[in-house]
Amino acid sequence: MCLQVASSVILIRPTGFGFDPETAASNTFQQHITDPDVKRRAAEEFDGLLDALRNCGIAFTVLGPFDRSAPNAVFPNNWFSTHADGTVVLYPMLTPSRRAERDPDMARTLRQEGFKAGATMDLSGWEHKGLILEGTGSLVLDRVNKKAFACLSERTTERAVQDWCARFGYTPVTFTATEDGRIPDGGGVRGIPVYHTNVVMSIGEGFAVVCLDAMPFPAERQEVEEELKKSGKQVIPIGIEQMQHFVGNMLQLRSGRRPFESSPDATTFIILSETAFLQLRPEQRMALQRHGQLVPVAIPTIEAVGGGSVRCMLAENFLPRA
Repeated sequence: MCLQVASSVILIRPTGFGFDPETAASNTFQQHITDPDVKRRAAEEFDGLLDALRNCGIAFTVLGPFDRSAPNAVFPNNWFSTHADGTVVLYPMLTPSRRAERDPDMARTLRQEGFKAGATMDLSGWEHKGLILEGTGSLVLDRVNKKAFACLSERTTERAVQDWCARFGYTPVTFTATEDGRIPDGGGVRGIPVYHTNVVMSIGEGFAVVCLDAMPFPAERQEVEEELKKSGKQVIPIGIEQMQHFVGNMLQLRSGRRPFESSPDATTFIILSETAFLQLRPEQRMALQRHGQLVPVAIPTIEAVGGGSVRCMLAENFLPRA
């Protein structure tokens, strides 16, 4: 049986964290902050996320970066994913600075950490064909119903989505999403594509948070909403300003602890940044709390300089323990 929600995650320490001009070219969420304390603050925020996971009873594995100078290494879900059958997938990345993050022996690394990692499916060669697919940043997966949602951009090319879905038996649901919800004008003035799908939406066990307002084409917007509803998800819409504050970048996880309460939801948590939490309207909080306890984590430096949020820092680990 395929699980939607993981009870274990993998994180990479932000050893070389900083502003990356290569990735900033396609990610306007990044801010060039020149401050000697950036690395220290990022490390403190990272440790704060570990504390939050520990308090929730969510298992985690912390690894050092393959390239210690990589500025974006704290966002590992873009370059690898794990699967319950033991497969480890390596993904094609847009920029050289992010390609340097990939550990080609990630399966062996995870075996050394005590997990049953089997074969590696290395898709990084797609880069030479111009096919880019940045892991579960590009793909927001409905694992139970085998649907892969993807907003197209420089970091998510349509043919790569189609090829991935053919290999894994998923149905692709591709669409355009822009930062202001307007049709791209080709000049970069309006309609700038959102760099990753997991900024636009998040899919949990019984819900989906999605910024439909960011989708300028009505037919695509309707298709996305209908596919989510057909899968039995409660659709929780968010606005463009909320998306810009990373409300769509959350992740539902399950604790391995035995609950003290009778409700099974006592072991289910929705991890998001404090920035995102403060943007939620009361009715959105109430809707989300039906699916798990909200756990806000303060990571303002990582969000501002790295241009990604909590979900980007958490690579779900579906591998069984050895």
